[in-house]
Amino acid sequence: MIDDLFFKEAFGALALVLTFGAFVPYMLSTWRQETRPHVFSWFIWGAGTVVVCVAQLTDGAGIGAWPIGISGLLTFGVAFLALARSPDTSIVPLDWLFLALALSALPLWFFTSTALSAVIVLTIVDLLGFGPSVRKSFEHPHEENATFFAIAVFRNAFVIAALENYSWTTVLFPAAVGGACVLFVLLIGTRRYMMTAR
Repeated sequence: MIDDLFFKEAFGALALVLTFGAFVPYMLSTWRQETRPHVFSWFIWGAGTVVVCVAQLTDGAGIGAWPIGISGLLTFGVAFLALARSPDTSIVPLDWLFLALALSALPLWFFTSTALSAVIVLTIVDLLGFGPSVRKSFEHPHEENATFFAIAVFRNAFVIAALENYSWTTVLFPAAVGGACVLFVLLIGTRRYMMTAR
């Protein structure tokens, strides 16, 4: 049992290191206006991630939930930084649709009777949050930082490894977000290749 706890703590520490290792350069890049994150996506991700952390903690996720909670707070930081330093002027009606869908889904977790229901709703909300960034990165793939999302894949793998209780409530969110990050990195890479190959 002690060995198991040691490994959970080690995986949790690695997830935290990767969280800061991804966010600090991303925020600096945003500050320098080298990266232009879509504020709608980051606002949606921040709100959903913080609430998922609370749901995970209620289901016994333990140390595995802490990187999710810290990530949620840092995500809000990116959203506010994006507003202050590199506002995206390419917001289109489709982005407003994604934001409206995500925000309309958020109150649903208050009316659900279980943490799992909340996590399912918020995972869907988080995945909807990729909508504006996917649209923007398809058109402007060099304005997004693929390294951040690649690190997020490994961070979410360590989050899952650090969980003290494995259930749909604790695993669904980091697994779904990790998978979405893989697809987003592939999109960015493919679009960059296609643009340079022209």
